[in-house]
Amino acid sequence: MKNLFLKQLSFAITGVVLTLTACNGGSTNSSSTDSTTVHTDTLSGDTLAGGPDQVKPMGPAPEWGPGIKPQMHAVIEKLASYKDKPIPELTAVEARKNHTPTDAVMGLMKENHIPMPVFNVDTAGKEIPVTGGNIHLRIYTPKTGNGPFPVIVYYHGGGFVIANIDVYDASAKVLADKVGAVVVSVAYRLAPEHKFPTAHNDSFAAYQWVVKNAASIKGDPKMIAVAGESAGGNLALNMAIMARDKGIAVPKHILAVYPVAGSDMNTPSYVKNAAAKPLDKPMMMWFVKNYLNNMAEGKDPRINLIAANLKRLPSTTVITAEYDPLQSEGLMLADKLRAAGVTVDNKNYDGVTHEFFGMGALVPEAIAAETYAVDQLKKAFSK
Repeated sequence: MKNLFLKQLSFAITGVVLTLTACNGGSTNSSSTDSTTVHTDTLSGDTLAGGPDQVKPMGPAPEWGPGIKPQMHAVIEKLASYKDKPIPELTAVEARKNHTPTDAVMGLMKENHIPMPVFNVDTAGKEIPVTGGNIHLRIYTPKTGNGPFPVIVYYHGGGFVIANIDVYDASAKVLADKVGAVVVSVAYRLAPEHKFPTAHNDSFAAYQWVVKNAASIKGDPKMIAVAGESAGGNLALNMAIMARDKGIAVPKHILAVYPVAGSDMNTPSYVKNAAAKPLDKPMMMWFVKNYLNNMAEGKDPRINLIAANLKRLPSTTVITAEYDPLQSEGLMLADKLRAAGVTVDNKNYDGVTHEFFGMGALVPEAIAAETYAVDQLKKAFSK
């Protein structure tokens, strides 16, 4: 692909940047502040602007990803350069201090003088009660217009164990800014301090709060969608299922980005991508051991979504990545949803890894996926 095309593509959506760390760390989830927290690789006051076409890897493609895209490869290299201990060798508390793919993107932006995006949104925090405590919500509201706006309830990734709403701040901002929606990002409690099904129950409490209080945050209670990445993709699907089963307002749409959707770690993509980065098979095993009370719970349909009752769910968008252990179960989930009569649209993106979705500042495939997700949400809200 020519450099000029890459540069034009990379700035096609301003602000589609960084988000993801569904599987590679971040600080704890208990913060009730509403400012982004990342490691120290942030942009300096450099005035020479660069572009993602100049971001290139230093070494050969990894054995597990022979067709990895150059910018994606550079992010993986940068992440490895921090020399953090592998997450499966750490406690959950230690793992939350590891660098994330977001940190790697930020580092590359600094090195290549790529400016930070500007998002046309305001943020505010809200504490809500849940069984056994409170959780924090971060609410992103478009600065343009008075509403009522459609609402997206967003669930971050991290295997139910690591990462937080700070790490995923840009993802929520992209959806709020580009869809023109209020986004409510949910800081559900993490394992192993809070075992299954705490994250699921916290997430549903947040969804119920939004349904009841949408008008108070400039939202339209009849125009609510759910979205999430990795573990958050699992939670987004579960919110629609729980809403259906409990007789409350079902969301208009589900956006599931490489969701945790199965319990079989011997699928074709698990075999092919067992050593992929930033998510590999040992890390997924570590997440499961930390979140579940016992391994038998892996068969619970809230975890093993491909075995759940998927009938009468809203239209759903599923995004998957080539170099991702979760690719097979994401594709299988899309097929199972169709078989259950659900309207499904899904796309797989080649040459990229788990976590690519929010990397639009550097990775052209991420811009394509983000644009696709935004378009799907807009379409659902227009009906």
